[in-house]
Amino acid sequence: MKRHVQVLLLVLTGLGLLHTALFSDLCLRYVKEGLRPLLIASGVLLLLLGLTGAALDHTDPEDDDQGHAPDDDRAPNHEHAPDHEDDHRHEHDHGHDHSTAPRIAWLLFVPALSLLFYAPPALGAYTASHAKNKAVKHEQRFDPLPATTPLPLTLTDFTARVQQDREQAIRGRSISMTGFVTPAGPGGGWYLTRIIFTCCAADSQSVKVRMYGTPAPPANTWLAVTGNWHPRGTLGTKSATAALDIHRTERIPPPVNAFTDDLPLTPS
Repeated sequence: MKRHVQVLLLVLTGLGLLHTALFSDLCLRYVKEGLRPLLIASGVLLLLLGLTGAALDHTDPEDDDQGHAPDDDRAPNHEHAPDHEDDHRHEHDHGHDHSTAPRIAWLLFVPALSLLFYAPPALGAYTASHAKNKAVKHEQRFDPLPATTPLPLTLTDFTARVQQDREQAIRGRSISMTGFVTPAGPGGGWYLTRIIFTCCAADSQSVKVRMYGTPAPPANTWLAVTGNWHPRGTLGTKSATAALDIHRTERIPPPVNAFTDDLPLTPS
């Protein structure tokens, strides 16, 4: 890989990072919102390094030296000089050239160009169906629920209430939640799902609530659902299942920052 190609790779990678983090929200497919400033800074740095390298190559003084050879009458006579220098240069030519990157470095163009022209898709139902449910944090106490109907809850809060709230505050309450569809497997049925990033896609975990009462919509469809707790097990204990009997569903567009477990924003 030649020097000018390395410079081009730096520029393309920097532009790709800026495209995903500054000029669009594509970076939120892969990292949390809080890491966006670091991606922007990295993109700017790579772009500046590439442009600086290009400028230095353009003004390389070696190019000027080649065009100004000394006059013949002032040049020293080396006709009879020993050829040790030529021998040394010959040996060097047959050695390893460390001035260029190995050929495998060409593969670095694949992620650089993909960031610009075809960003990898976001995680979805396939990932969630092969992942275990995120362990819900144990709560010592629960705050009183508002009187809102339907009651908006995150999937995490709903699961915690179902399995830990001894007061059984959600019994008989109409609940609204949002998430995307994950098929339950060969047995049929489906889950309302959220994938949550701790830092990035590599450490993602899923929260799933089983849905009853309607056929499974297409996988990865985003929905706002309303319903009541599906009675299975003893409410407020680990035996209770995080499940919902659906009364109503509504298709919604995927949120910009989809990899958090946020309260429903779409009116039910």
